[in-house]
Amino acid sequence: MTAERDKAPVADPVVVEPPEFAAGLPAVVEVLRQVNAKTGLGRGVGALLKMNQANGFDCPGCAWPEDTQDPKRAEFCENGAKAFADEATRKTVGEDFFAGHSLADLETKSNQWLNDQGRLAQPMVRRSGASHYTPITWFSAIELIAQHLKGLIDPNHAAFYTSGRTSNEAAFLWQLFVRCFGTNNMPDCSNMCHESSGNALSQAIGSGKGTVRLSDFDHADAIFVLGQNPGSNHPRMLATLERAKQRGAVIVSINPLDEVGLKNYRNPQTVNGLRKGTELIDLHVPVRINGDVALLKGLCKVMLEAEKAQPGAVLDRKFISSHTQGFVEFETDIAATAWDEIVAGSGVSEGLIRKAAAIAINADNTICCWAMGMTQHKNAVANIQEIVNFLMLRGNFGRVGAGACPIRGHSNVQGDRTMGVWEKPDAAFLEKMAAYFGFEPPREHGLDTVDTINAMAAERVKVFIAMGGNFMAATPDTAFTADALSNCELTVQISTKLNRSHVVTGSTALILPVLGRTEVDRQEQGEQFVTVENSMGVVTQSRGHLQPASQHLKSEVRLVAEMADAVMGAHSKIKWRECADDYHLIRDHIAAVIPGFEDFNDRLIEEGSIELPHSVRDDLQFDNEGGKALFTVHAIEPPDIPEGCYLMMTIRSHDQFNTTIYSQNDRYRGVSGSRLVVFMHPEDIEQAGLSAGSLVDMTSHYGGATRTMQGFSVVPYRIPRGCLATYYPETNPLIPVQHVADGSNTPAYKSVVVSLQSG
Repeated sequence: MTAERDKAPVADPVVVEPPEFAAGLPAVVEVLRQVNAKTGLGRGVGALLKMNQANGFDCPGCAWPEDTQDPKRAEFCENGAKAFADEATRKTVGEDFFAGHSLADLETKSNQWLNDQGRLAQPMVRRSGASHYTPITWFSAIELIAQHLKGLIDPNHAAFYTSGRTSNEAAFLWQLFVRCFGTNNMPDCSNMCHESSGNALSQAIGSGKGTVRLSDFDHADAIFVLGQNPGSNHPRMLATLERAKQRGAVIVSINPLDEVGLKNYRNPQTVNGLRKGTELIDLHVPVRINGDVALLKGLCKVMLEAEKAQPGAVLDRKFISSHTQGFVEFETDIAATAWDEIVAGSGVSEGLIRKAAAIAINADNTICCWAMGMTQHKNAVANIQEIVNFLMLRGNFGRVGAGACPIRGHSNVQGDRTMGVWEKPDAAFLEKMAAYFGFEPPREHGLDTVDTINAMAAERVKVFIAMGGNFMAATPDTAFTADALSNCELTVQISTKLNRSHVVTGSTALILPVLGRTEVDRQEQGEQFVTVENSMGVVTQSRGHLQPASQHLKSEVRLVAEMADAVMGAHSKIKWRECADDYHLIRDHIAAVIPGFEDFNDRLIEEGSIELPHSVRDDLQFDNEGGKALFTVHAIEPPDIPEGCYLMMTIRSHDQFNTTIYSQNDRYRGVSGSRLVVFMHPEDIEQAGLSAGSLVDMTSHYGGATRTMQGFSVVPYRIPRGCLATYYPETNPLIPVQHVADGSNTPAYKSVVVSLQSG
């Protein structure tokens, strides 16, 4: 089949040498340009200086924590400033816009064009069979939702999606409403990113969250950054790495691409940083795509060999004997794994692996950080568990300067899960909910993101409601997902900006515009604030300062409360609308149900933020089966790549945030003017009879089926032989919905077998 793709106009890319450094003065210039163009300089800068500050609003971008020990007046990065400016834009989209653009017309527009139109300004409805969206009152919109939900034979015929942008208060009320309604069908963006991390860590150490504090980076001797590009996706992390490097930490990057952000960082927060950079990494290990299990087993093999040569000098035997299980089986497997298999599987020489392992051996305290490059493979759970194995050999859990650090890519995606947004809820959590709220929540596991797509395709899910995100653009197998969504009787998008999910709809569709995080939230009991949880389990306040983009916007909390009240009515004892009047009431409910949030409101006022407890980090307690950290055994399973094919991964550019595309440029990779490119090793280009700039069609192969996209420009790049890289979400049409991670069901965006044909 020929896959559907983004409707961006086809243009030839301009390709130059990537810059020698990241951030610095170009980042400052780009921030000012974006803010001036979208918000106005005075309005924008004034608000931007309140981002990530006490009594300000949390960045709508990534979840990297603020440094409370060394606070800065400008606590933001280039990408955070872009996310802010994009939300705070002065442009709005109302009924005149929709009157002038049919759905058929909008379907021809690119993702970037849709986003650039501005903030959604009023509720709109697409009636069954209609060619256009038309205005609808809030009352009628909520009644329409209630009518469809109450008309379902089975609550499981509805699915409720959430994005990481959602606050803790909105997320808690959302999951409470959904469970009162009678289902656990709560797919969310975690299913597509760090679900593999949560699954792997829960089995191995008894907690799905990372085990480090931000302050641990000030005490780490070695930091391994695996499958992650902080320069584009978590730029504030670079300042943390810079400080660690200047203190003497050794930093290793394990990634197919040698990203500029980790090579030379110019900190725009300092005068010296604007002139001179810091070389962050000491060693780059160019692992082949999906070669991480082999590489990590190689690192462990070197450490075990060194321990055998010098007993007691390398491994933390006390930690292993007191706090772990499965070590003998693990050690036996590593010993039986041949170096030829490790080198072939990882694409990395034995010498380079030994060099990286020596860094870990010489470090008293090691932190491992990772992101989507580890979590979006078929064997992603094995990837993360091998990281845990590697860390445990030297006892790098439960002490300062060491531990596991999954890097969340959206500002409250971890908080959503903490609040109970999960299709597989914990039994203890449900029992507390039942006792406190006086209803019996459903116990049967619900649908995750991939399951929801399949259920819509099979017409088992008839109502789809999304709070935030861009489900249509974010999910795999674009044509299949579009057909699945079109099967729904009702689709509802609770959004701030126009996106692809408003164009591909069910028979009836609603667009419900809500406040952004940057905006003042006024309710019956006065101005409200919300809370968010960062990547390291710290919960902070977030209070908007800009006036709302439109008088018709509701807060997400208010909208969820009104939906719940309309659907549940007299059948619920919960005072939904009172919760929306005063968010303190929601936080009191959270405190009563979720461990770690005791005296939530008082502590927020007295302390400003809350650090959630972590049994592994705080007490070396492992709440998994067996009560000890688990060494796991995983085979090296190289992907089956037929002759003439390659392994493709999707990546993000420096000028995007998740599915939001700010431009067709990628400054850090030297590409501008087009995102329809394929990065390829120069020798592979020559062997294929291609050249720089050649146009190719790309076909993915899975389970005997093919999906083809046309018109990609070849870009020579430093990437391992046999590997390709393309941009997300443009190549999502090539990702089979069936191609998922074992155990977590996360789409395998980062390891897809493809072939190329000259266009």
